[in-house]
Amino acid sequence: MSSSKFSSVDEYLISLGSPKGDTLKGVIDFILKSFPDLDCKLAWNVPQICRGSDYVFGVSALKNHLALAPWSTEVIEAFQKRLEGEGYVVKKNLFQIPSEWKIDEELLSSLVKARLAELG
Repeated sequence: MSSSKFSSVDEYLISLGSPKGDTLKGVIDFILKSFPDLDCKLAWNVPQICRGSDYVFGVSALKNHLALAPWSTEVIEAFQKRLEGEGYVVKKNLFQIPSEWKIDEELLSSLVKARLAELG
């Protein structure tokens, strides 16, 4: 969303304002609480959830929506019908959610578990 270089995940989220920053913070907080072995860092100037050096889940804000990316075309393919059935726009590596998304904890948990299983 911005050409600014951010120094932290919090700085990125604050720059988005509400509701985008609040929604992405909620997504990150839920994943980190549910999977305490994961960590969140800034990579490519956007938040990325990692396990060690492996990327598990990325989040970003665009002009008219937010993007969630489980870092796997296979995970996206496995969830494609469900995601499209719930009205999400699905791309090759991510899916789009509205800026004021009511966090679907079961969906997020399932996506993260699928990505972690893929990583082994």
